This record gives sequence, structure tokens and C-alpha cells, in this order.
Amino acid sequence: MSIIQQIRERAAWLVFGVIALSLIGFIFMDARTTRLFSGNKSSAVGSVNGKSIEYNDFQRQITTAEEQAKMRGYPMNEAIQQNIKETVWRQMVEDALLGDDYAALGLDVSDKEVNDMLVGTNAIPDVKRAFTDPKTGIFDAQAAAAQINQLRNLYKAGPKKNADNSRYEAARSFFEESVPQIIKMRLREKYLALMANSAYVPKWMIEKLNADNSQMAKLSYVNTPYFTVSDSSVKVSDAEIQEYINKHQSQFKQEESRSIAYVTFDASASAKDSARMKDELGKLADQFAKADDPQAFLNRVGSQQPYFDGYIGKSRIQVPNKDSIFALQKGQVYGPYLDAGSYTVAKLIDIKTLPDSVRARHILVATTNPQTGQPIMDDSTAKKKIDSIKSLLAKGESFDSVAAKMSDDPGSKEKGGDLGYFTADRMVKEFADFCFNGKKGETGVVKSQFGYHYIEILDQKNFEPAYKIAYLSRKIEPSPETDQAASGLANQFAAESRDAKAFDQNVDKNHLQKLLAPDIPPAEFSIPGLGTKRELVKWIYSANLGEVSEPYPVDDKYVVALVTEINKEGTMSPAKARNAIEPILRNQKKAEQIIRKLGSPASLDAVASASGQQVQTADSVKFSSPYLPNGTGQEPKVVGSAFNKQLTGKPVSPAISGTTGVFFVRVDNVSALSNPEADIQQQRFMQEQQQRYGVQNRLIDDLRKIATIKDDRGKFY
Repeated sequence: MSIIQQIRERAAWLVFGVIALSLIGFIFMDARTTRLFSGNKSSAVGSVNGKSIEYNDFQRQITTAEEQAKMRGYPMNEAIQQNIKETVWRQMVEDALLGDDYAALGLDVSDKEVNDMLVGTNAIPDVKRAFTDPKTGIFDAQAAAAQINQLRNLYKAGPKKNADNSRYEAARSFFEESVPQIIKMRLREKYLALMANSAYVPKWMIEKLNADNSQMAKLSYVNTPYFTVSDSSVKVSDAEIQEYINKHQSQFKQEESRSIAYVTFDASASAKDSARMKDELGKLADQFAKADDPQAFLNRVGSQQPYFDGYIGKSRIQVPNKDSIFALQKGQVYGPYLDAGSYTVAKLIDIKTLPDSVRARHILVATTNPQTGQPIMDDSTAKKKIDSIKSLLAKGESFDSVAAKMSDDPGSKEKGGDLGYFTADRMVKEFADFCFNGKKGETGVVKSQFGYHYIEILDQKNFEPAYKIAYLSRKIEPSPETDQAASGLANQFAAESRDAKAFDQNVDKNHLQKLLAPDIPPAEFSIPGLGTKRELVKWIYSANLGEVSEPYPVDDKYVVALVTEINKEGTMSPAKARNAIEPILRNQKKAEQIIRKLGSPASLDAVASASGQQVQTADSVKFSSPYLPNGTGQEPKVVGSAFNKQLTGKPVSPAISGTTGVFFVRVDNVSALSNPEADIQQQRFMQEQQQRYGVQNRLIDDLRKIATIKDDRGKFY
């Protein structure tokens, strides 16, 4: 990690991490006014039980989340943006689901409670971590309050009176965004705890469970499997499927979605493209070897891998053909060679013996805000300050105390400026050069893009050969000819396949692979098997059933899609539900046939004779475990019948339609195992704990299932 990354992370913790503290805002102002979203009422991205989720509110929270992700170093690519949108949507739906319950139950978060969560004995972990002295392990409540006071003053002053806009934004975000979010977090904790604590298991229930689970039976049975009746002899109509759906509607709810079939045309780099790239780099290799300034050369000709003007220890270099590179003389090149989809030429610039890691401490006088890049102190003032720090240390002042009071690196100052052990590539060049080229115990002032550093080298270890290597690297990209060829094939296919019938005919004619992407929701950004392509999803929802798309470029291919299914929100159609329901109804009809054939036999032997199956025995069948041996598997109806007192002593039971076939059972013996060691109270406690855990993990999902949630995000993106 470079020093900029370290400073960014630590400065982000000072500003953004303090924002995560959030709750302390209640010490200074009434933030309840920000609990409800104000939002523009003109447009909604969805609704929950009739209450709108406004576009402006939704977009504002997305923007905030994206800014937070950027500060943590995440790249804002399409996949991460989609993940953020989904997370924000789920959170806003949850807020809407729980809001009314909070009010009905009288749940609230008082100022006193918030204060305790920040500066009291129950301070939340993030707060404790931010304001705990690493030497003593004591939480500094006064420091926390002082920091929030500073943010409060910035916020009250407003943006016009703040020269550093980023600091005002931190304060604004703290009071207007983070505080309400943390309040909601706390309300959610209270709500789930309240619901979980409603769990109750009576004593009689445990006693009944113990009695049931202690029972054991021996039974004999004959199973006539369903597969003895051919599938072709049993037909299940759409009307029967619909009747089943009507009786089990809750099991066959569906959200709005569409399904497609699609074919792809490969536009990735060809063998010819690979050879062309290798040839291009081969021609540049001689020029690279002769170049006096490798960085200027790479900037001029273009390289995927930027030049690192530093040394890396031999043990840490992990590139293909590294032994051949190590064998080069200074100024020589090796390559082109293949490295993870790119061709590379390596040039050995220099070699020296250096430690592979260094431990150092520093005091930073920052001249630049690491988040915004804006200047925060002029160079001459910073230079005077670092000189005064140097003088204080020369007079015998403690490095730890000076760092704690005067360093602008919020992470290391708490540790006396100690950065621990680091490798050269984790620091900016000026900092790394001093630490790795100097000697243990050496001190000095170094200027970097972040300001002035007073550095002391504490330790150096594992000396080994270190190499400075320049890499000329280019990714193997498809040529315009390759892309045009794939695009041409895709366009020809699309032009000749304007309906579903032609689509399938041309798939067969051209020996293409037809792929399926089922149940794509309207707000989706990515398609399983294809990747991220919002434009294609938007087309899918603008097209009619059976319509074929024009080619869409997705990653390294062109896609032509056919809309195969349009599913409206509500209950599944018989066609949609058939795959799930047909096996159930088919087995029911097979059971009827088997039962008619076998009639009412007088004994198990008669059943075995009539069905051609064998009489089997199951010893030690337990009420608590609905399994039968001999590969039969889970059969709860059959196992349950073994403990039916009405069957005790009878030669054979009535037919039982089980999971795998039709069973006839004879109960040979039923007994019970006593358990005098059973602890009823402990069992009650464990059952209640399980119920509480289940409530906390399933409650939100259950509320979603019974709510009316309308998702119109697809209309906006």
C-alpha cells in the first residue's frame, strides 16, 4: 500500500469514520427532523403497501453510497453500481415495512440513549475503536465529543463560510445522512429484539415432544414404486394444473419477469490478433532496449502496465519467465512473452541489494487533502513546521508525543507515528527511497506529494537482490476486422430470424448453441451467463413475445435475443407452473392406478404377490426421523402410520400414497425409550433460543412476502 493509500484510509477514518459514529449528533441537535425523507413527490421508483418510494430519495441514497464506496477505494464500475442500487432498494423497502410497526409499538431512540451509545459504557464498537488510546486501551469520550463538536460548528457555519468544502461535506453528511441511518439501525435492533423475545415454549410441549420422540417401532411394508407405471400412461391437463394452483396460490406467486433465448457470436481476440500484437511488441523491443528514459518511452508508445520507478525484492517478483529476466544484463530486454492475456517486454533497469521490508515511523505535515487533492497548507508554512518538529526531536522531545500532537497522519499518530513493516511498492517513491536506501536508525525530512515527512528508520530485514524492471505491456485486443466479422454474422442472423420459428431454424442451420436466460426482472442490470448489459434488459421489456433483437455487444461477444416468455406479477400460469406441479399430480394419478389394481388385500403377502414387490422390514423406526432403510428414503406418511394406534395388531394397513410409491404397512411392535436424564428446563431454553434466532433471521423476509411491493425501477434506468 502506498503512503497515499495509507493516508487516504486513515484520513477517511477521521472524517468518514467519524461520520460512521453518527449517533452523537443528538448531543448537539435534534436530528429527528431528518428521519423522514422529504423527496420530490412527482415520481416514484416503487411502493410498499401503497406508500411510494420516491425517485429523488432513492437516487440521493445511491449517490451517498457510491461516494462512500469511492472513499473506500472501490472502482465505480457497472457491477458495483448495480450492487449499490440493489442494496439501497432493499434497505428502503425494509424501512417502509418497519416504519409503521415502530410507531405502533412506540419504539423510539432517546437523546440519552444515543449519548450512551457514543460516550457511555455502551458505546458502539466503531466509536470505541476510533477513540480508544492504543497504549492504554481506554475509550476517550471527551475526544469523541470534541470531534463531533468540531463537525457541528462546521455544519452550522454552512458551506459559504468553509474554505475547505470537503470538511463541510463531511459535517453535512454526518448530520443529514448518517445520523438518521444509525437511528434506523438502532430501531431495527429494538424491533427484532422485541419480536424475538416474544418466543415462548410451554412445558407441556417439551414433554409431548419427548414422549413422541422416544417412541420406536418395527414395521413390515410393501412399496409399489410409482415408476412401475409409465409416465406416458398418465396425462395431466392444464385444467388440473390450474386447479392445483388455485388450491396453493401462496406457493405460486411470481414477480414480473421475462425470459429469453439467445445466441452469441464471439468477438474476442483471434489467434491472428494475438500474433499481430506479439509482432508489434517485437518491433518495439529494440527501441525499448535503446531508450535512455524508460518512463518517457513507455508514456510515448503506451503501455498497459505503468512504470514503477523503484526496486522490488527478488522473492516478491511473481511474473512469467522471471528467471530469464533476472539473468539479463542492465539495459537488456526479454520478450515478448505472454502474461495473463497481454504480451509483455521486460527491461532490466538496475539491480542492488536492499531489504525486502522496512519498519519506520514518521510525522506528517500535510500540504494536500488526500481525498480532494486540494491544498490545505502552503509549502513555506509546512516547511517551517517540519523544521520546528525536527528541532523539538533534536532537543530530546519524545517522538511518540510529538507525533500524537503534531502529525497529520491520523492512523499512525495514535501509534507514535509507527507504520509497522512495509514493502517498497506500498509507499510513494520519495518515502520508499529514503527508507530502503537509508540505514537503520537514520532520520531525515522527505517531501512527497502529500507534504513533509520526518522519518526515522526503525528496522530493515531480509536483504536480497532487488530489481528495477520496466514492463512494456499491451493487452491482446480484437482487431477491427475480428469485431466486424462477429458483428456481421450477428447482424445476418438477426436479419434472417425475425420470429421464433425462424430463430430456431437458423440456430439449427448455423449449428449455434441456443442458450436460455429465464425470469429476468425489469430492474435487472445483468443477465445470467451474459454479464452486465442494462440496454439489453431495457429492450427485452420493450419487445413483444416472440420478437427478436438486433445484435447487442456484451463484453467480447454479440448477442441476439428472442423473447420467449412474459410473466406478469401475480400467480403463475399453468404453463409456467407445470414443471413444478406435473410430477405431483402424475404421482397422484399413478397412486390411484396402483390402488385400484391392488384393491383391499388381506395381508402383506397378498400385496407382495399382487404387486410383484417384496415384503421389507424396518427395525427401530423413530417418530422423530421419517426415514425408511434399504434406500427407500424419506417417507413421513409411512413412518407416521407406524405410531397410529388404530393399526396396531392389524394384518395390513390401508394404502398409503407416499413419496416414492404406494405403501401397505404392518406394525409389528411399538416401544418407548425412557430418558430420565432429560432436562425439561434446558430443552425449553434451547427451543426458545432457536425460535428467537429464527425470528431475527426470517422476520424481514416474511414481512416482504406478505407485503404488496411494487418495483418500478426499470422505468428509470
